[in-house]
Amino acid sequence: MPNPKRIPILVAIGILLLSGCSSTAKAPFPTASNDASQLTWTTCYESFQCATLKAPIDYNDSSVGSFDIAVIRYRDSSQHDRLGSIVVNPGGPGVSGIDFARNAEYIINPDVLARYDIVGFDPRGVGQSNPIHCLSNSEQDALFASDPKPDNDAEYAQALLDTQSFIDKCAAKSKNLAHYSTAEAAHDMELLRQGLGDAKLNYMGFSYGSYLGTLYAQEFPQKVGRFILDGAIDPSISVEEQTLVQGVAFDKALADFILDCPKHKNCPLPVNATASFFPELFKRVAENPLKVTSEQTTRLITENLVVTGTAAALYDDTSGWPMLRAAITQALVGNGSGFAELADGYNGRNSDGTYSNNQNDANVIIDCLDWQQNRTNNAIREAAAKFATAAPVFGPYVAFSGITCNTLNQIINSPKQESHKISFNTATPVLIIGTTQDPATPYAWAKALSTYILGSHLISVQGEGHTGYGRGSACVDDAVDNYLITGDIPVKNLTCAL
Repeated sequence: MPNPKRIPILVAIGILLLSGCSSTAKAPFPTASNDASQLTWTTCYESFQCATLKAPIDYNDSSVGSFDIAVIRYRDSSQHDRLGSIVVNPGGPGVSGIDFARNAEYIINPDVLARYDIVGFDPRGVGQSNPIHCLSNSEQDALFASDPKPDNDAEYAQALLDTQSFIDKCAAKSKNLAHYSTAEAAHDMELLRQGLGDAKLNYMGFSYGSYLGTLYAQEFPQKVGRFILDGAIDPSISVEEQTLVQGVAFDKALADFILDCPKHKNCPLPVNATASFFPELFKRVAENPLKVTSEQTTRLITENLVVTGTAAALYDDTSGWPMLRAAITQALVGNGSGFAELADGYNGRNSDGTYSNNQNDANVIIDCLDWQQNRTNNAIREAAAKFATAAPVFGPYVAFSGITCNTLNQIINSPKQESHKISFNTATPVLIIGTTQDPATPYAWAKALSTYILGSHLISVQGEGHTGYGRGSACVDDAVDNYLITGDIPVKNLTCAL
């Protein structure tokens, strides 16, 4: 399933294991008569091919040097009548497109795999592409266990110190921090299109990946091929509005969970429970953390991890909601195992305390470059009451996220991002997907994007959870697959159900 557009809590709230390429294959990589790729491919992961794309660090100054962008492609052994490549991005920012493409057989319909190569890449700063590094494993643990919201002057002062420490470590461990924006990654994707030898870029972007695709379409509209933007993001709103709307959407998803809970025999909520149950739970955990005890150690599951775990469960009602019910049941007797599993899955933490990749570090830096903060720290603090009123559960936790970006901007000269074009045409009609009860990328964002990209078509998916494709709706999947194979755009304003 595509990874989420992450909900920000201070430095972060808060996947697949990344492994290196292998030079040995069990079977030869299938050939295609119309493959015009100019990249140098080598066999990797037994049945895939890997390549490296050189991209300028600074598109305005080639003397700065280049990034090595890691690329992978999958070609089905029964491929026929090849239509080209589909580049995919699973979300984040910070999630590996390499890992996503490695699961192409389980994500993309076989009829589509039979016609296209599936190409994934790690955007600059992510995974294998000159990764951003900030924190060690133990430092990540400490960050995710720390106080997630400042309730008084002392905690606010500590939050400022913590964010300064985080940014200082990023600057010390990673060069060229000013050049990891999504706008630059979109230019890298144009170089990738050229390297693949495709006349137009075919693309599937989920969640944050829809934003990457939007910036590409804005900058290279005549190179847009068959484009799917699922879990779409409104590129025109301010970072404050984006965070506030997301907080409200998570509160709404939590309210839906509360309404659904009594339908299940294992519902741990009290009769006639309201959303206030969760702030009360978070407060109790802040005072007395939950525990996960093994033979050797006892791990404390703090307020931050319980809030993260709750948010993580709301991305998918099919699997996440049952896990949340179980986690609450355990938490009521002091056991933090369920919330640890939810939070660790979201944060990419392995059972041995290591982290699978650099997603958490990259997420913060890329987000700050993309959505530049125009408010002072004092203005952010003054606006916290508005967040708490609009989203009583999650609002207080997302309200202060902007101070991290202010800290970053103090130490780097990040390029000013160009304003987004509110209306533009593309060479091929774009397909946009929005789920009505999506907490991470609210449905209103998909509707807005469909008005900005002229000639685009919107699929409205009625249901809970994040994104629409590959989640069990034949209506959605058939429309997307048919568009990719035939080029036929679905009926305008198609509505589907999960």
